[in-house]
Amino acid sequence: MNLDMIVKMVMRRLLGKAVNAGVDAGLGALSGRKSRRSGHEGRAQAETPAEAEARAERERIREIRQARRARRNS
Repeated sequence: MNLDMIVKMVMRRLLGKAVNAGVDAGLGALSGRKSRRSGHEGRAQAETPAEAEARAERERIREIRQARRARRNS
């Protein structure tokens, strides 16, 4: 394999990754999904009361499980 072929192969891979990342970002922006990097999201979304209640319930269940594990392991 000569140097020209190696350079072409590397450039093709890099260009493919860049195109795929751009397409994913564009589709994510159109569908309203959260971005991979949460700090780069342009708009802040408020939590609805139903989401807040569901999150609180998950936290409560997690705390119960942690307490059970602590009792079992001590």
